[in-house]
Amino acid sequence: MAALARPRDGRMIGGVCAALARRFGTSPTTMRVIFVLSCLLPGPQFLLYLALWLLLPAEKSASKAW
Repeated sequence: MAALARPRDGRMIGGVCAALARRFGTSPTTMRVIFVLSCLLPGPQFLLYLALWLLLPAEKSASKAW
């Protein structure tokens, strides 16, 4: 499994769904649909998304040689 970090490419808002999709081997679209459907249920899904957005590190970019 890949490390849990928000990717620089493929993100829509914060990159949380893209990071989770990469971690669990699914497509980002599938993870986004699961998240939207889970928001229809009672619970703190949106707050969890915000917390993960703040806590997950951004993926490091490739360093450029100057």
